[in-house]
Amino acid sequence: MFGTDFSLKACARVLGLVGVMALAGCQATYQNHGYVPPEEDLMQLAPGVDTRATVDDVIGAPSASGMLSEGDYYYVRSRVKHFGAFRPEVIERQVLAISFDQQGVVQNIERFDLRDGNIVPLTRRVTDNSVQDKGFLRQMLGNIGNINPADFF
Repeated sequence: MFGTDFSLKACARVLGLVGVMALAGCQATYQNHGYVPPEEDLMQLAPGVDTRATVDDVIGAPSASGMLSEGDYYYVRSRVKHFGAFRPEVIERQVLAISFDQQGVVQNIERFDLRDGNIVPLTRRVTDNSVQDKGFLRQMLGNIGNINPADFF
């Protein structure tokens, strides 16, 4: 009914479509996280003059602050590259640090990026779960000898 010419064209189209989809799947994706105020907004702040309240009004609340409620302000922005099955790579990170003195007056405004040093991982500290290096079967079989028949009565 259909000639071999038709089936070869259909096969070539399907292979071409699969090739295009495979190439599209290998494209890198980027994710942006956080916020650092632009330089124009920072020019409105003067160290030794402006206070914590002024900073909040001019550039907004920080994404992170020091350990205490009256600590320094940190604005952090990151750009992460994801490519296929490879580990995500931080390609850009900017940190804006605004420090205050005891009276809440701006003492210093500093900007850092990846060129200034090592990558600082921004992660939360989590309690160790103590099951590292133990697979599911090892955990299940490890409990066999720990059963006490007296616990059932």
